[in-house]
Amino acid sequence: MRYLRTGGPAAIRRPRPTDVDEFVAAARRSRGLHHPWLLAPSSPEEYAGYLRKVRRRDSSGYLICDRASGDIAGYVTISGIVLGALRGGYLGYAAFQPYSGTGHASAGVALVIDHAFSAGGLHRLEANIQPGNEPSRRVARKLGFRLEGFSPDYLFIDGAWRDHERWAITAPTPT
Repeated sequence: MRYLRTGGPAAIRRPRPTDVDEFVAAARRSRGLHHPWLLAPSSPEEYAGYLRKVRRRDSSGYLICDRASGDIAGYVTISGIVLGALRGGYLGYAAFQPYSGTGHASAGVALVIDHAFSAGGLHRLEANIQPGNEPSRRVARKLGFRLEGFSPDYLFIDGAWRDHERWAITAPTPT
């Protein structure tokens, strides 16, 4: 398997159409873990839509894989990518069972951030996290994101407008 980056227990690569069965099974297996924070693509049609989204110019998608087995351990999406003076985007991430709490998510997200800041030429990534989503908040804190604010009724998820905290990280300034 050719990975974009590897580190710790994780490796990242681009999602492919042939990943549909494994991805959908992992998303279905992890519904309880993700509810009510996010709705991962859990059907072949939703996965095809996800692939279309991450192949647009303003989005990018990555699979977090377990380095030992190659299994899909989670996924990361950068959406709303804007170049020019901002050079940033919105980062979303999720681990799949049984990899939640194993360090795969934080290792994989760190790899995506490094890739986005170097090969992708981005300068800023923002993660919008619901206040009760402690696992996602832990990943953000561990990776050096800073809490920048609070947005009430920010995103419509699971049938309701949900409050979110805005966490951000910027590329290191060259010395």
